[in-house]
Amino acid sequence: MDKAYRYRIYPNKSQKILLARTFGCVRFVYNHFLNKKQKLYESDGTNLSYNDMAHEVVDMKHTPEYAWLSEVDATALQSSLRNLDRAYTNFFRKNAMYPRFKSRRTHCFSYTSKNNSNSIKFNNGYITLPKIGIVKSKNKCIPQGRIVNATVTQESSGRYYVSLCCKDVDVEQYPNSNKSTGIDMGISHFCTFDDGVKIDNPKYLAKSLKKLARLQKQLSRKPRGSHNWDKARIRVARMHEHIYNQRNDFLHKLSTDIVKQNSIICIEDLDIQSMQNNQHIARDVADVSWSRFMSMLEYKSAWHGRTVVKIDRYFASSQTCHECGYKNTDVKNLNIRRWTCPECGTVHDRDVNAAINILREGQRLLLLQ
Repeated sequence: MDKAYRYRIYPNKSQKILLARTFGCVRFVYNHFLNKKQKLYESDGTNLSYNDMAHEVVDMKHTPEYAWLSEVDATALQSSLRNLDRAYTNFFRKNAMYPRFKSRRTHCFSYTSKNNSNSIKFNNGYITLPKIGIVKSKNKCIPQGRIVNATVTQESSGRYYVSLCCKDVDVEQYPNSNKSTGIDMGISHFCTFDDGVKIDNPKYLAKSLKKLARLQKQLSRKPRGSHNWDKARIRVARMHEHIYNQRNDFLHKLSTDIVKQNSIICIEDLDIQSMQNNQHIARDVADVSWSRFMSMLEYKSAWHGRTVVKIDRYFASSQTCHECGYKNTDVKNLNIRRWTCPECGTVHDRDVNAAINILREGQRLLLLQ
C-alpha cells in the first residue's frame, strides 16, 4: 500500500535560498501557463496539454530570458504543470472551481520532486533532495517501501517539512479483534461509545483564544510589511501551528486506539458543511475536526483490515429508543441530554443511546452487503 512519512527538515542558508528559488520557479511556471491557456482559449478555443507545456518549458530553459529555470529541479516544474492540468480536469468535471493564479504574497509554499535514479534518499536522519542536497532532519523514523516522490513545504511559521511518499509498504497488522463499536460524535464530548465511555472534547482552539487574540492584536498594530510586522506574523502562525499539532496528536492517538481494539467501527456520516453554516457552533465544529478524525479511521482501518461503516446522516439515532424502537421527536431539541421512553420507560442518555443505535444500524447494513 501507499504511505507518506512527514519530517521536519533544517536547511542551511544556501539551501534556504535554493528552496526559495524553487518555490518561485514553480509558482512562475504555473501562472505562466495558466495565463497562456486562458489567452489561447479566448482567441481560438484551443488548449495546451501537459506534454505541450512540458516541451515548452524545456525550450524556455535554453533562452537567455528564462535560463534561471535550469537552476532548480526539473521534476518540480513538471509536477507544477501536472497540478495545473489536473486543476483544469477537475474544473471541467465540475469537481472544483476554476484554477486561480498563485500569489507570492502568501507565506506557505510547496513543491513536489520525483525520485528519478534514486535522487531522493533517507539515511540516518538525513534526507537527500534533488538539487538541494543533503538536508538534516531530527526524525529517525525510517521510511518503508519504495520512495516515489518528496513534497517540500515551507509553512507560514517559517518551518520546513518534507513528506516522502512511498509505495509497496508492508504495514504490520494489528491482532484480530472480534469487537464492534458504535461512535456518536458531539461537541461537549468529542465522542461517545456504545458501552457508555465518553471522550472529552479537548477544545484546543477555545483554550488558546485569549493568547491568539493578544498576538493578533500585536500584529495589527505593526506597519504591514515591516520587520516587526513579519516577526509578529510568525508568532501568530506558530500559535496556529501549535494548536494544529495538539489537535492532530489527539486525533491520531484516539483513532489508533479505536482501530486497535475493534474490527467493526460504526460511525455517523455527518453533514459538517451545513453545521458550519450555523454561526453559533461554526467555530466549535471547526475546532473538533470530525472530518479529519473520520478520515484517519478510514485509512488506518484499510491498513489493518478493519471495517468502517458509515450510517446515513438522516438516521434518527438520538430520537430512537434502542430498547423498543419508539421514536421521540422531542429529542430533536439539542438541549435535551436525558429522556425517558414513553413506551417502555427506559431512561436514556442521549449520546449513549445514539451510539447503541449507530452500532446496530451498522451491523444491519453489513448483513445486507
